[in-house]
Amino acid sequence: MKNAFQPFFKQYEALSASVERAFETVKNQYPDCVKCKPLCSDCCYALFDLTLIESLYINERFRNKYSGATLDRLLEGCNRIDRTIYKLKKNAFKSAESGKDDNEILMEMAETRVRCPMLNDEQMCEIYEFRPLTCKLYGIPTAIGGQGYTCGLSAFEKGEKYPTANLDTIQNRLLQLSAELAAAIGSKYLRMGEMLVPLSMALNTIYDEEYLGIRKPDETDERHTS
Repeated sequence: MKNAFQPFFKQYEALSASVERAFETVKNQYPDCVKCKPLCSDCCYALFDLTLIESLYINERFRNKYSGATLDRLLEGCNRIDRTIYKLKKNAFKSAESGKDDNEILMEMAETRVRCPMLNDEQMCEIYEFRPLTCKLYGIPTAIGGQGYTCGLSAFEKGEKYPTANLDTIQNRLLQLSAELAAAIGSKYLRMGEMLVPLSMALNTIYDEEYLGIRKPDETDERHTS
């Protein structure tokens, strides 16, 4: 099954490389504005979700790198963060049901700081070499839904024009790869390619055939059942 992932992993790696180049380009153009440096962990408290392709890729790299007691320790940290994120999302859902403005809820979630389980006691990332694309872009101007964002520690000035990474474009590409991967492995779950999960859950999940909904030869395709 994992062999089926590899063509999509290569495309993900190409996208990741382009993201890294974009960051370096802006950093080189505006060295006084980008404040990223070793031991800075401001970006390690942001809440965001991963698509299927990114979840699978990081999960495989993570489990190839760690094993035994170290893996167990890191996964326990993921479990703790998962419980925290679940409570936050549950409260956000309740707020939406009560009629609270969606944009207000999203802003509150964006401002919520939750420590990433991969940030160790030395303020270093345990998966830095294959960290999510969102992490790789943190520190330079980005845009989501036409709204601009940047790191609060940076020196980019409001109202000025800077090269900006469009996160919507990147997210759409990730969703496209996810949908193509889900189709390629024959998942019986129609919306598998749309799945979004936090990093903690992506690392904790065992992406086996049962989880991915890969049909057995004698299994009826649920898309044709009532």
